[in-house]
Amino acid sequence: MRELTIGKNDAGQRLDRFLGKAMPLLPPALLQKYIRIKRVKCNGARCQRDQRLREGDVLTLYINDEFFDQPRQDNLFLTLFQPKLEVLYEDEHLLLADKRPGMVVHADETEKVNTLINHIQAYLYQKREWNPRGENAFAPALCNRIDRNTGGIVAAAKDAEALRILTAKIRDREITKRYLCVTLGAPDPREGRLECFLRKDEGKKLVTVHRKPVPGGKSAVTDYRTLESRGGLSLVEAELLTGRTHQIRASFAAAGHPLLGDGKYGRGDVNRRYGETRQALYSYYLRFDFPTDAGVLNYLRGRSFQVERVPFVEKYFAKDREA
Repeated sequence: MRELTIGKNDAGQRLDRFLGKAMPLLPPALLQKYIRIKRVKCNGARCQRDQRLREGDVLTLYINDEFFDQPRQDNLFLTLFQPKLEVLYEDEHLLLADKRPGMVVHADETEKVNTLINHIQAYLYQKREWNPRGENAFAPALCNRIDRNTGGIVAAAKDAEALRILTAKIRDREITKRYLCVTLGAPDPREGRLECFLRKDEGKKLVTVHRKPVPGGKSAVTDYRTLESRGGLSLVEAELLTGRTHQIRASFAAAGHPLLGDGKYGRGDVNRRYGETRQALYSYYLRFDFPTDAGVLNYLRGRSFQVERVPFVEKYFAKDREA
């Protein structure tokens, strides 16, 4: 509980607008709710959101302390009153989210608030499973990441032990991840392995593909199998044996079969014809292999998870769709 005394410079303002400026982390919808349920009082009495404040008024606020903080990168999740999150699986240590294309996983130069990690932290905070003021350093964190325009499964750790284990398991390739993608044309052979070396250009935010080792290049190995082909497009399942930036997108493009909708490595004329502005790529399947000890996460050994729907599969490869 906190008390605020209205001074000369704040007098005359509407209650809700004053509080919105005094607590920028408090979502407007939640502020209105708090006024309505009497968690905001003026001079000890119930107040209305549109009442005008007078000099000397005392506001009593039964609102969590964290909402009085100044906005920072690590507390912007508080501004999300209704987290948008598709939870595929959840337990006391782990959360698997199905990230939709278009959302960034972490803040970047284009988006600070509407990120996957902010939505996950807001979700856990509102469930009272995580209180940032009760932690010295830990905050729920992502164990893997995927591009803004790629959809699919992202794992988040709810505690430090789970984060340590999952980070190690991903690094040691003890977790299987499979993707679905739509390629232009049909890969030949229809099932096989793509091997190359990828060199990342940080300035241009893309990778170049090389057949032989090059300075700064890293080996990239992708297994694939073609599930279906129709109308000049193929639905392909890909499994990463290495985890390089843009690995699937660049590897298939170098093989002559770029992904539909890919603006970096694909064909603009074909993307425009189909009206696609995002690469048709989805991390749809995850399996916890764990051939070695996984500590508190041993119960996940052998378990697999798969998303319920992939939009581009329904659009281009629905069973009742004409070929």
